Amino acid sequence: MILKDELSKLDAYSSELGCTLGEELLRPTRIYVKPLLSLIKQFNNTDKRIKGISNITGGGFYENIPRMLPDGIRAVIDTAALPQMPIFDILVKKGDIPKRDMYNTFNMGIGLVMAVSETCADEVMAALKILGETPMIIGRCESGEKGCELIWR
Repeated sequence: MILKDELSKLDAYSSELGCTLGEELLRPTRIYVKPLLSLIKQFNNTDKRIKGISNITGGGFYENIPRMLPDGIRAVIDTAALPQMPIFDILVKKGDIPKRDMYNTFNMGIGLVMAVSETCADEVMAALKILGETPMIIGRCESGEKGCELIWR
């Protein structure tokens, strides 16, 4: 158990987290149904349709993202584009967990990944912002063996 020594400190404020460890660990999962349904309604009857959607839960990046990709397409994710959440830094330090294992187990702050055409990415991003989301471009799709490659920076 990675945080075994920290369990007695669940109620103690952590300046690193900006809240208590207990609050961070119990932070609710974001639900993306409403914004996704709105985007699908807005874009999927056009040539700018959403090409893939992947919920990044157990299985992280390496297992979940390839599920939305057709054969012959791979995702390339730039880890520098991802949010840097202190809870994951704590888990890495306390558990001495390799980076690849972290990205294969946790969502690293990314709850959902969408694949859209590069020509409509700005339009989809703007629509998501209107819906109150904070979208970011974290990578690209390219020809190659189906899978997910992470670029470390």
